[in-house]
Amino acid sequence: MTAEATVLLSTPMTVRWRDLDAFNHVNNSKYLSYLEEARLRWMLSVPGQGLDDDVAPVVAAAHLNYRRPIEWPAEIVIELFVERLGNTSLSIGHRITAAGNRDTLYCDGYVVMVWIDRATGQAAALPESVREACRR
Repeated sequence: MTAEATVLLSTPMTVRWRDLDAFNHVNNSKYLSYLEEARLRWMLSVPGQGLDDDVAPVVAAAHLNYRRPIEWPAEIVIELFVERLGNTSLSIGHRITAAGNRDTLYCDGYVVMVWIDRATGQAAALPESVREACRR
């Protein structure tokens, strides 16, 4: 995350025992679930949630760098920030860190969200409420 990046959300989460895989650490697919939960928490703070009868967001790409395994039990923090704000898309950077030591980085990367026209499936302009939420 760059110093000028707009922080969208920083939220704690508890790692659940059921998130573990056979190697006794959090399964890589669960990282995507943690990030999805954080994005949904952020979207709930956006007026209208960036949704209306005409447009809605979809995930177009996800890039995750797995830096170190998360072992159970653990308390983590998911940080979301604006990486790139486009005409029809938003790149949301993310970091997953240890709650007790924010220098312990488990994962970083970004997700590209594209707003689409519900009727045509084509890219649509980002709603103004989303743009405004990204500038706070």
